Amino acid sequence: MSGVSHSVFNPKKILVPMDFSPSSCAALETATALAQRFLAEVYLLNIVPMLPAVTGSEFFQEEAILQETQIHAEQRLDSCVAALAAKGIKTSSAVEVGNDVVGNIMMVIDREQIDMIVISTHGMSGWRPAIFGSIAEKVVKLVHCPLLLLRSVEEIDKP
Repeated sequence: MSGVSHSVFNPKKILVPMDFSPSSCAALETATALAQRFLAEVYLLNIVPMLPAVTGSEFFQEEAILQETQIHAEQRLDSCVAALAAKGIKTSSAVEVGNDVVGNIMMVIDREQIDMIVISTHGMSGWRPAIFGSIAEKVVKLVHCPLLLLRSVEEIDKP
């Protein structure tokens, strides 16, 4: 069998999209274990939805709310980065702003040269995912690098 080629799985940069839900935190735990095993870097990504412009309202400060949301997300990511650094894992993070979550994820994959993604589902059922689709499902269809899709923590805990 000398003609058989063997591919080697050795990720160097693992993307973990974080919305700080229990599911995304579980994905981070899994990515942490993989990063330790493969001596890989972890890249944490949070996407803040852009607010629609509200005209004629001095009571609704869109820019201030967006900025506050970004700062809060950065603080939470910084906490994750510090925890991973304490484990000896090289980590970087970013907060992106946009309403196309999948598009933002794909842009980061290309820009940061991601070679593996660890993402979780949210276990939605019923009409909502049928109408809107799942972010994880869309990412699965578009990525060209290895992807580990984890079932939602909530979904696993259900009887």
